[in-house]
Amino acid sequence: MALSDHPNGEFVSPKTKKEFRVEAYPSFIPFIDRKKLTSHPYIFAPVCYAGHWWLWLINTRKRKCQILDPLHKIAPTDERKTINKFTGYVFSRLITYAGGKPLQKAEREKEIKSPYVKISGQKTSYDCAVYVMKWMEIIEPENIKKGKYQWDNWPQEEVDHYRVEYASRILFSEMNTQRDQAIRESSAIRLSKPSSILLSPFCQINSADIKTG
Repeated sequence: MALSDHPNGEFVSPKTKKEFRVEAYPSFIPFIDRKKLTSHPYIFAPVCYAGHWWLWLINTRKRKCQILDPLHKIAPTDERKTINKFTGYVFSRLITYAGGKPLQKAEREKEIKSPYVKISGQKTSYDCAVYVMKWMEIIEPENIKKGKYQWDNWPQEEVDHYRVEYASRILFSEMNTQRDQAIRESSAIRLSKPSSILLSPFCQINSADIKTG
């Protein structure tokens, strides 16, 4: 939402002619966990822009940020560098709104440096969200040493499994307000009972079944 109002990471919104303020997004305020934002040593914050997901790691004690990107090891464009500065500012404002200390003081809050962590990532052009969601489950921030995170990357078959797992969680989640509507409107393809093929343990969807372009 903030990036849609501040395209390309502009600190002054071309829509409102104002700088970012948490209070300008009242629909999101109920979801701000003040206690966690001010007490947890690390904060994971997923970001999506221009169809790509990456993950911010905020060390609230050292007041530092790092970026874990499944596709890039450095900011790929000047635009992304600007967006990263603006995103760091947004997170600093959120922490301050929750009662914590800003990541930087005064004007330096708009120049927060966020280096990229060197980490093995996606092998396809479309798995960024899968990596970000799984990283939030397994990454141990204290094991990031000298800007690197050593780990055994998953084979593509395992990534395919995670994709199906997350898709089913999202589809059938109670938070999915369109779940029931989607089920009703899919009557043309909905089966009265599971087919023997779908029930078979040998039925599996992988990246080879996905058509791209």
